[in-house]
Amino acid sequence: MADTNTSITTSKEKSSSVFTLNDFNSRTNLTEKAQLSDEYNPADYRDQVKGQTTGGALAHLLKSSLGTGILAMPMAFYNGGLVFGMVATLIVGFLCTHCVQILVKTSQEICKEIRVPALNFAETAEKVFENGPKRLRSWSGFAKKFVDGGLMGTYFAAACVYMVFIATSFHDVIEYDTGIKWDVRVYIAIVVLPCLLIGQIRNLKWLVPFSAMANIFIVVTFAIVLYYLFSGEMVFSDKPLIAKATQLPLYFATVIFAMEGIGVVMPVENTMKKPQQFLGCPGVLNSAMIIVVSLYAVIGFLGYVRYGSDVLGSITLNLQKGEPLADVAKLLMAVAILFTYGLQFYIPMDILWRNISDKFKEENHNRTQILLRTGIILISGGIAAAIPNLEPFISLVGAIFFSLLGIFVPSVCETVYLWPDRLGCCKWKLYKNIFLATFAICALVAG
Repeated sequence: MADTNTSITTSKEKSSSVFTLNDFNSRTNLTEKAQLSDEYNPADYRDQVKGQTTGGALAHLLKSSLGTGILAMPMAFYNGGLVFGMVATLIVGFLCTHCVQILVKTSQEICKEIRVPALNFAETAEKVFENGPKRLRSWSGFAKKFVDGGLMGTYFAAACVYMVFIATSFHDVIEYDTGIKWDVRVYIAIVVLPCLLIGQIRNLKWLVPFSAMANIFIVVTFAIVLYYLFSGEMVFSDKPLIAKATQLPLYFATVIFAMEGIGVVMPVENTMKKPQQFLGCPGVLNSAMIIVVSLYAVIGFLGYVRYGSDVLGSITLNLQKGEPLADVAKLLMAVAILFTYGLQFYIPMDILWRNISDKFKEENHNRTQILLRTGIILISGGIAAAIPNLEPFISLVGAIFFSLLGIFVPSVCETVYLWPDRLGCCKWKLYKNIFLATFAICALVAG
């Protein structure tokens, strides 16, 4: 990312000699001026050596959405009902995919206008407001800080939960099979050690093997879970088609938190050698989300049918203790989450470092990053050990921020960028985005 930021800075300096936004009074003039000059293609200014392949981008995107959340889908279906859960999962999946699409498309378009190779999530929000209607330009700084703060808070907190999940999985299997009565905090301390190593990786390209292995482990875990689901009796008669109205908010909160991987999207797109392959048909995004939504729907539906009201927060907890195959599933999922830690940790660290790197001498950057990453991981481990039951609190934070960052912010950014005369026939995109923003607020309240 350091190379990308350098390229962005260089590109800004070059582009400022051509024109600046202050030279124009409206977006129309800016667009006309851009059309008169040579067309700028951001992909031509990306790092083609260190950039990741389309396959690597797909692996990262799959892993960002296939985390511990999918294990809670049977519980989500319990709070939604069989038919409602299935239909709503497909709808929420479509909405999440659409919101990612409009965010990436808006980012790519604004990159062309201001002539920079890439913009991350927060920078996209900032530049959209900065180059948008005059009355909203003063909000650009707030938009950037809001997105950065939300991403850091969510992912640093989720990293603590990852440690708890990994440690608890190993604790349960080892204690049941061997009788060793170690406190879960001992396992958390052990988990911190590999996290310290994985957390030092600063290039998404080098995290691809970890994401690929994690995806393989998750697929195997799902296969084992499906084996146990089909090995028992499937009872449909006692399952409601739609749950009580008081339970539906819990369904939406769980599904949105589980399905959203908005924080990974822009880092993945920004580091692709061929960013034009991220969108489109089939494209990286559509391919990943079709797989993700299908798995969510299948695991949620079958898990609820199999275990009914006895279903637990993680479907693996319903597997029989002591059975070798069930233990393998639990351990593989724990290792998959461990391999995901690097990707989970990369996002908030990239944001934090971009905001504080200028406060340190360049020759000390490497040493400072090592110490900073080590310190934050140790603090995360300390928090996880002090309160090894963070899931309810983190789920609340995640549901709130992901509903805002994953749905509300992309819809607002597209509206501001297209305002006032590019919102489609009868301004249908405006009404569509109003609906998305309203849905996000409802999800926030549900969370």
